Amino acid sequence: MTNHQTTARFSSGPWRRLRSLRVRLIAVFAAVALLTAVSASGIAYWLNRDAVLKRAQDTALNDFRVSLSRNVSNLPLNATCEDLNALASIVASSGLSYDVVVADPALPDCIASSSPSQYTLANVPTALQTAVGKPREITDSNPYTYHLYWQRQNLDGRPFVIGGTKVVPTGPTAYMFKSLENERADLNTLGWSLAIATLLALIGSALLAQAASATVLRPVRRLGDAARRLGEGHLDTRLEVDGSDELADLARTFNRTAESLHEQVEELSAREAQSRRFVADMSHELRTPLTAMTAVTDILEDEAESLDPMIEPAVRLVVSETRRLSDLVENLMEVTRFDAGTAKLVADEVDIADLIMSCIDGRAWYDAVELDAPRGVRAVVDPRRLDVVFANLIGNALKHGGSPVRVRVREDGDSVVVEVSDSGPGIPEDVLPHVFDRFYKADKGRARSEGSGLGLSIAMANAQIHGGTITAANGEVGAVFTLTLPRTPPPPPPADTTPEEGAQ
Repeated sequence: MTNHQTTARFSSGPWRRLRSLRVRLIAVFAAVALLTAVSASGIAYWLNRDAVLKRAQDTALNDFRVSLSRNVSNLPLNATCEDLNALASIVASSGLSYDVVVADPALPDCIASSSPSQYTLANVPTALQTAVGKPREITDSNPYTYHLYWQRQNLDGRPFVIGGTKVVPTGPTAYMFKSLENERADLNTLGWSLAIATLLALIGSALLAQAASATVLRPVRRLGDAARRLGEGHLDTRLEVDGSDELADLARTFNRTAESLHEQVEELSAREAQSRRFVADMSHELRTPLTAMTAVTDILEDEAESLDPMIEPAVRLVVSETRRLSDLVENLMEVTRFDAGTAKLVADEVDIADLIMSCIDGRAWYDAVELDAPRGVRAVVDPRRLDVVFANLIGNALKHGGSPVRVRVREDGDSVVVEVSDSGPGIPEDVLPHVFDRFYKADKGRARSEGSGLGLSIAMANAQIHGGTITAANGEVGAVFTLTLPRTPPPPPPADTTPEEGAQ
């Protein structure tokens, strides 16, 4: 697949819809809302999590400290394992639902626990045991050798806060196990609530983006439709301006631009109409004196051989230039009719081969033209206009390309194709795009032309009025002009009710 095809595929269909401004606007709104909601929810979750856990553990640790301080004084000097179990049970019965493990270095085989089947000294992290058993130096800011330490730990997948302290330097060490299962459930509920809030915020942002895009894109769509109508030639297209925002300023700018363009087009149209009328009037006015001049030159041409040899070249020059001027005036009249849209077809069904033979015989070209035109190739054409086309193409080939000139007629579906090729040097590549321009002469590539430079332009116009076209190219030898005509010309355009400017 070529790059052009790839670009075309991605610029149409679903890819084009995905790249639309509406989709991008909704995506940006959704992305911003999602980022904001996730950030806010994450911050809220972590702040609440720390607050909940800190409150639960502080409450449990403070109660553990108070209960342990209050009940340790009842412990005998040489406490037994039963006394340590009693102390663990009493401290754990404060009502905050935590369990207590008591260990005494004097009784290494005794580990007292308020729930022996679940909590023992093995459940206490080693780091916490080391911190609890490590004495600290007494200073002005630290009056106690031992302190209460805590650590959060998962036991069998359940969250706990584990606190521990040494009662007296030579006394037992107590540890508290407080479950944070309820707090985790509360935090899970909070997390789901924040997730639902984030989803609702995302949906709300998408709906807001939809509403905003409709508000923004509606005037943009109107502007696009107006620009499209303006490009199609509806120069009176204007936009309704409402408000004072940037879109309203854009609409005002469009209206000013359309108004200026309308004025310029009207001015150019008026000038073009004046130019067409001038050419038509001038050509019309020249026809009367040219008729008289042509009659005189015909007489002079007949008497040229009996004139003084010094005068004969001048007479023949006058005759030649008068005929050239007459042809130029006729061509200008024809061009004016095409420009004014008054050129009409007088169509009839004819045999193309007969029409070409008539053109060749009438101009005595039969010795210099090779014709390959089978009989029976018929089309509905204007014989007079098509004769002008054949005369221009074959005449140019003879004049500029040289004989033999080959004319070939063939059928191509519902069209008739006529190819006129010569034996000349061909047409320079830089000249090919301009061969049908008015008054264009390719002096560099061919012998100097004495024509007006309107012949091929008029031939193209006659082909187009039939619904066909002419193309120019270089063949293996010489230039090739190809005339393509439909078998049936297109229907004429509807009549214009407005008067047409032209010659009077």
